Amino acid sequence: MNTRQTALARPTVVLFDWHATLVDTMDAMYYALDEVLPRLEPLGLIGRLVAPGRSKTPEDARLVDFVRTHGTLHPRIVAERRISRTDIFEVLFGDDQGAKQIAHQEFDRLYERHFGPVKPMEADARERLLQLKGLGLKLGVLSNRARRFMAHEVYTVDGSGWHEIFDTIVCGDDVRRRKPFPDLILKALADLEAPADAHCWYVGDSTSDVIAAQRAGVTALFYNGAGWDQAWIDKIFPGTPRHPYRPDAVADDLSQVVAWAHEAAVVPVAVPAGAERRAPS
Repeated sequence: MNTRQTALARPTVVLFDWHATLVDTMDAMYYALDEVLPRLEPLGLIGRLVAPGRSKTPEDARLVDFVRTHGTLHPRIVAERRISRTDIFEVLFGDDQGAKQIAHQEFDRLYERHFGPVKPMEADARERLLQLKGLGLKLGVLSNRARRFMAHEVYTVDGSGWHEIFDTIVCGDDVRRRKPFPDLILKALADLEAPADAHCWYVGDSTSDVIAAQRAGVTALFYNGAGWDQAWIDKIFPGTPRHPYRPDAVADDLSQVVAWAHEAAVVPVAVPAGAERRAPS
């Protein structure tokens, strides 16, 4: 599945989410979530879960209700391992930023027990990143994770690490607000002395990534590594007044991102930030 549109602005910077976009750390993430969710009540967060009738989708409402009742994720969600920790906290706590901050802090404390080896989401991910570098683009990687975890993963992935590929690395504890706020993206662009406009592409696998990109005023590419179908993508990005954010394009894999960047570099298209943009055929 792929959402196709007419043109993407020529990129000068491509920023990537880390978890579930470039690397697979699902096991460690879900082990930590298994420990966080039973602690919501002692943390004072059960009463701060999204109220009935306020969820974006019926599926979100069922997730919240299951966590409220059982203090854990439904076994199907755990088995599928397709939803990120950030999106789970967004579903559970909605606009309650204080509750999400507490949940993220508890996650970081418990993730310490489980993080370690990471593997690329795609076997040729390093090659794809180097192809983007070969187009003269600046690359960055962002994560809501704490730097002590992120640094270990970036320096050890693939055995030798990818740290030399990236021109900037920004982590959750480098900024005041994590995704879906735009702070991580804006910090990366400040590091690179690059403007926040459509010529920066941000590639991420979650609704929080898309929201952060569009709030920052950059091009939002949704990485569909989980293989969601079009009906589900339309559901999680409904484009309603309450949930207006939609990706500018959907990539099934990194090779599509490279192809779009190459095409845009050959035939640059100037698109103002915030304009409707579609991926090339």
